[in-house]
Amino acid sequence: MLIDIHVHTCRARHPKLTRANGFRYPTPDELIAAMDEAGIDRAVVMSTPSPEVRYSLVPPEETLSICADYADRLIPFCNADPRFLTNSTDANFFPLLEAFVEMGAKGVGEYIPNLPFDDPLNLNFFKQVEEMGLPLTFHLAPKIGGFYGCYDDPGLPRLERVLQECPKLTFLSHSQVFWAEIGTLSDPEERSGYPKGPIEKEGRVVELMREYPGLHGDLSAGSGFNAISRDPEFGYRFLEEFQDRLYFATDIANVPQELPIVPYFAELKEKELISPEAHEKITWKNAARLFGLDG
Repeated sequence: MLIDIHVHTCRARHPKLTRANGFRYPTPDELIAAMDEAGIDRAVVMSTPSPEVRYSLVPPEETLSICADYADRLIPFCNADPRFLTNSTDANFFPLLEAFVEMGAKGVGEYIPNLPFDDPLNLNFFKQVEEMGLPLTFHLAPKIGGFYGCYDDPGLPRLERVLQECPKLTFLSHSQVFWAEIGTLSDPEERSGYPKGPIEKEGRVVELMREYPGLHGDLSAGSGFNAISRDPEFGYRFLEEFQDRLYFATDIANVPQELPIVPYFAELKEKELISPEAHEKITWKNAARLFGLDG
């Protein structure tokens, strides 16, 4: 069994609606084909209604509709932008979230508004997601402007404040800015990329995960994969220590796309580089538990 907690898809768009580099999200059929090729049984589909660095928005209604058509394979996340409704710190998102849950949503994400992570608008939304009991996948950005994702400073102080404000909210953490801090940064500019080489000292990600049980790890994309593979022995220890709060994921978002984390986890199992228990939890059991899926 392999459950991927982070993929993207949308219905076919006009051929000119692509990113500047020409790439686009896979259609549902293309996503299923990519999952089949990689041996992925089920996947969580993100919604992206926020405007930052988008070529086309994917509202939760579209995600929910797609997942209903592929209910045996795809699991929907809903989403909202904190500037929706009244664009205020007392906006009531409960009716919106309740409707999406009734339509099948299992969580919220990918949350990408380019605001400070601890912005009052975000905190208002986060607290309502927390009360609903939904997990939330977020993307962090290194600055305001020119990026998508919530902004945090080096050392992730804004994330820590939110973890303190929302202790019962399960955050599925993602992006370069988050995963670069699995080790201590030698240069703050490393946050925007994929630091290489051995991890000399544990970083803020490790410290925060030890202190805040609501902080979980989405291992998708180059950022998550790089974090656990740049220093193999460190990566194995990290996977073992946090085996109950880490999740296999790919971030399929292009056609085509390489998925190095798939053979990586196959090798972990084949060579017994981590315990069988940790491997099973990370590749599917944690997701099945979090989303209430049949094992």
